Amino acid sequence: MHPAPSVIFFSTFSGMGFGLLIFLGLGMPATTGLNAFIFLTIAYLLAVGGLISSTFHLGHPERALKAFSQWRTSWLSREAWCAVAALVLMAVYGAGLVFFDQRWSVVGVLGALASLGTVFTTSMIYGQLKTIPRWNSPLTPANFISLCIAGGALLAGQTTVAIVLLALAGGIQIAAWWRGDTAFADSGTTLATATGLGAIGSVRAFEPPHTGTNYLLREFVHQVGRKHAHKLRIISILLMAVLPIVFLLVPFNHIMALFAVIAHVAGVLTARWLFFAEAEHVVGLYYGKR
Repeated sequence: MHPAPSVIFFSTFSGMGFGLLIFLGLGMPATTGLNAFIFLTIAYLLAVGGLISSTFHLGHPERALKAFSQWRTSWLSREAWCAVAALVLMAVYGAGLVFFDQRWSVVGVLGALASLGTVFTTSMIYGQLKTIPRWNSPLTPANFISLCIAGGALLAGQTTVAIVLLALAGGIQIAAWWRGDTAFADSGTTLATATGLGAIGSVRAFEPPHTGTNYLLREFVHQVGRKHAHKLRIISILLMAVLPIVFLLVPFNHIMALFAVIAHVAGVLTARWLFFAEAEHVVGLYYGKR
């Protein structure tokens, strides 16, 4: 699929923002007053900023509010409701920390659960799509959630937890790539199954459906070279997990922590670009792109 910058930024930064809200809701770090305000500000800027950036990929951003009406059938709608619940609950929880020097644990835990639910519903927008076999796997929500909580631990300054979660997120990312490389072939989807004509003989395209480009080609047919993808995968894992772990293992100081965050963000952005660029939509069969 076409790797749109707005969706890449959304899935990266909102995930880290909600990840930080998860840890703050659980009392990690156990901070109040000005320090709590700083942590909450960072979390909200990332979470809300990411959500806002996602609207730039909508054909009609002015209709975004209509997403709330389809919660029974749409993961996008469920994401919207979870995001609102998380932001409201964490705002109440944050008010207690900042203005009253109180930690309202129940509200914090509910806010953390809603934040986790937001990332899960985001991942299921992609994970539910049978038309993209690479995404249609439990590894998709596992990938989103593991990166969310690893990034959250990193921003929350939970060094030991972050090291473990970064290693876990890196392992899940590699597993998602490994499984994804054979997902399209394993799905059994071919031009014959797509057209329903396989029973009467070998099926091949006589000529391209269009003489020029169209919306489907722009949005759903994107190809990235195998060697190029492999290099980006190595860069992504090094930046996303390996370097941050190395930076965290040295005696702690704020400079090393900042380097760890910057490296992790760069790695996740690279992985997210690959997430979309390597996604093979079955519609590509009609254009001879699969």
